Amino acid sequence: MKILILAPYPKGIAPSQRFRFEQYLNALNKNAIEYDYIPFIDLKTWNILHKPGMFLGKAFGMMKAFAKRFWLMFFLGQYDFIFIHREASHIGPPVFEFIISQILGKKIIYDFDDAIWLPNYSVHNKAFNKLKWYSKVKSILSWSYKASAGNEYLKNFALNYCPDVLVNPTTIDTLHHHNQIKDQETEKIIIGWTGTLTTIKYLEDLLPVISKLEKEHDFEFKIICNENPNFPLKSFVFKKWEKDTEIDDLLTFNVGLMPLKDDIWAQGKCGFKALQYMALGIPALVSPVGVNSKIVDQSVNGFICKQEEDWYNYLEKLILDSPLRNELGKMARKKIEQEFSVDSNTNNFLSLFK
Repeated sequence: MKILILAPYPKGIAPSQRFRFEQYLNALNKNAIEYDYIPFIDLKTWNILHKPGMFLGKAFGMMKAFAKRFWLMFFLGQYDFIFIHREASHIGPPVFEFIISQILGKKIIYDFDDAIWLPNYSVHNKAFNKLKWYSKVKSILSWSYKASAGNEYLKNFALNYCPDVLVNPTTIDTLHHHNQIKDQETEKIIIGWTGTLTTIKYLEDLLPVISKLEKEHDFEFKIICNENPNFPLKSFVFKKWEKDTEIDDLLTFNVGLMPLKDDIWAQGKCGFKALQYMALGIPALVSPVGVNSKIVDQSVNGFICKQEEDWYNYLEKLILDSPLRNELGKMARKKIEQEFSVDSNTNNFLSLFK
């Protein structure tokens, strides 16, 4: 069997790609499934995509990407399946998906991990927002042979358009990547959050809690992000996200945060932040939104915070109690290994190609 993988970004860069399917590439090889992996934009375009300005560079990168995608359409006969993560082209209508399925008659396996039919974009790319064509998700699903959804909420949406939908959760490679455990006996307590500037809005409601806590306790509030949000807090520390230091940077956390607002977009989130924390033995504090309540078991491997008072009380408890942090972290790691690891989900992922 031979498959073609189409994704928006270059290999090894975008979290959604790394933790949705790139971790299974070795498993494809081991199961006699050959693959070609062709991203839409190249590395040069990726490096400027979320930077302010540089409109001409971004536009040229997009035009070049479209030209390469159109050329690729002449060489699809050799593939049994076309696996598409999110979209075959970063902007515009689903032209390539239409050609692949409706003209060439190839079987699409469509993978998505967010409510990507809803508008959500970087502040630096407002000019491209009208070109995103969010409604194309419904068309792609209707043309797909199978769909791979990150959680039950996304699956239920997909079933409106595609009859064969598999829940394929975002998973963590606990053997080769997230393979260390946090030492909770640290001199300094670090409360941490990791993500991109597009999702940091969910953290802003917690700033009053952090402000109140830092008046009573000594800790760092560490943000790992692609850009500095410059929060006005004395405990605030910023670390720019880097792939090479990702694990070491996360291991500085004693506690990991994943607040969300209960909106339609958040319902589609796949709990990636919580999964990362927990895989490293770091207790997670999360909002009871979407899949979070399935990942975190209350008082067993973390805490589910329903209101502002919960965030304050549970954070204070974890700041003061290192044995509790250790116990919750140990159980968190166990939960990920059993239910949200690459090892536990490999057969489920491979079933997409049957």
